[in-house]
Amino acid sequence: MCRLYGFIASEETGLECSLVEAQNALIVQSDRDLRGVRNPDGWGLAAWDEDRPGIVKSTLPAFADREFVEIASSVFSKSALAHIRAATVGKVAFENTHPFQYGPWVFAHNGTLASFEHVRTHLDLGVFGPPSGTTDSETIFLWLLNRMHSYGLNPLVPAPGLEGLVELLHDAVRDLIQISIRAGSDDQPTLNFMLGDGEHLAASRWGNSLYWTYRVGVTDCQICGTPHCPTADDNYRSVVVASEPITEEDWIEIPEGTVFGAGPDVATMSRSLTGSVWVPA
Repeated sequence: MCRLYGFIASEETGLECSLVEAQNALIVQSDRDLRGVRNPDGWGLAAWDEDRPGIVKSTLPAFADREFVEIASSVFSKSALAHIRAATVGKVAFENTHPFQYGPWVFAHNGTLASFEHVRTHLDLGVFGPPSGTTDSETIFLWLLNRMHSYGLNPLVPAPGLEGLVELLHDAVRDLIQISIRAGSDDQPTLNFMLGDGEHLAASRWGNSLYWTYRVGVTDCQICGTPHCPTADDNYRSVVVASEPITEEDWIEIPEGTVFGAGPDVATMSRSLTGSVWVPA
């Protein structure tokens, strides 16, 4: 399984400590996460400049890749999404490395869509298929893009609001569970998704851990002793969503079966997947 990191803030912010220097920074998790598991099969980092993401990826382990340190140390953005991979479906290859991108949208997945070869035949990708790689994750992303119009979303532009994005992920997790059951899967899918457009960030928890923390005002970083957004004032707000707590701050565990989102004003919302229960035949 992989590890996820998402960030959204009211002002451009440096992310070096979260990604490289913190007690449980993403680079640390690539070597050994809190489960004692290594995630060595590549990394990807997206940061938005206005409404378009710049993405850097590598098939090398983040902990052994100097480029990861160089890129992560230079990120200064209002919104970012990062992923370190432990491959399940699809070989270690550049085209299988997360996150995946289309227009302003960036997607990453921590988990596995069980019985993927059967389930994929039920996923309508429309004009967004076929996928470039062989992962279940990219296929899910293309399927989400094809469903966006039903939720008031446009694959070519950022979302008009957070609610449609949260609803998209909520229904996607619910539907994938039901499709997996109908396909006769013996194993529960694990569907921790992260989807952002530079202005909004949404994440689902189904089968793996997920946490968030909220920062108010500009304070000196616990790690480096300096503020990561030196031009901001007391109105500064930011939200971090991650597979594991990264710092010694207070992190809130997102309940299993929940979709969580944060918008451009860094206000948050969540929706429970109550009723979407794994009951295989």
